[in-house]
Amino acid sequence: MDVKTLKGMLLGLATGDALGVPVEFESRMKLKSDPVKDMRAFGTWNQSAGTWSDDTSLTIAAMESIARLGKIDYKDIMENFWHWYEHDDFTATGERFDIGNTTYSAIIRFKKKFSPPTECGLTDESSNGNGSLMRILPATLYLYGTRGKIAGDELKIIHEFSALTHGHMISYMACGIYSLIAAQILNGRTFPDAFKLGMNDAKTFYGSDAAFKNFSRLCDENFAALPEDKISSSGYVVHTLETALWCLLNTNDYKTLSLKAVNLGGDTDTTGAVAGGLAGIIYGLEAIPTEWLTTLKRRDYLEKLCADFVAVL
Repeated sequence: MDVKTLKGMLLGLATGDALGVPVEFESRMKLKSDPVKDMRAFGTWNQSAGTWSDDTSLTIAAMESIARLGKIDYKDIMENFWHWYEHDDFTATGERFDIGNTTYSAIIRFKKKFSPPTECGLTDESSNGNGSLMRILPATLYLYGTRGKIAGDELKIIHEFSALTHGHMISYMACGIYSLIAAQILNGRTFPDAFKLGMNDAKTFYGSDAAFKNFSRLCDENFAALPEDKISSSGYVVHTLETALWCLLNTNDYKTLSLKAVNLGGDTDTTGAVAGGLAGIIYGLEAIPTEWLTTLKRRDYLEKLCADFVAVL
């Protein structure tokens, strides 16, 4: 894996995140009349254009730990999450402005030593927001880069990586499915093929688990043809995964993909990040509009982190 792949992933994720920040929680109907077409300023979080949110912050917090230590160390990653929450480290502007309730609970449980790192994530079914899916790619790319595959042993680590903040099997599966599809992209497959092969792998690994029924729509060969009104862009992890993959199946370039994702409304920054991370791997850094990259906060830092990260693969 080369640094170009890492840069495509991270800047693709951060750009999708930043496109979604100003319109987070806005309705699809409102965005139909005033769609996002470019980087915007202010809006929901009153941030300047190009500002990314917790999606990118937690991704780079994980990446920094792996790059510094040359391995996945759950305690160190959680310490980075704490420094983000308490001290505004790993932020776009020096200000943390967004955090999910489940992630917050996990970080506090860790800091107060209520649980070891991989038992900090809440395990009830109602705690299946998208907060682990949005930051899973560093684990996926590290495991693929060092082992050449995502399979049974690697999926166990993906699940543990999720469990830092989200400990239910539905969250584990969402992260696992996403990682299996990402691995097929890294194998050189086109996205439609990567999606099909990744879902076949998911059926093999998860098909006997009752929780896999939550992902049944992704197993339908007509999933890509679903109309937009059947796609929900809420913060529920299954919805986020479905929406990101549906957008990727129905577009052919980074710009169209990212705008389609954020203009669905709802949890726009995370939808943009989850879709944008894979799109960055598929289409490459050069496919992201130059004017968006110019506006993106801390681009130099993000690219330097990619160079540090690839050195441990």
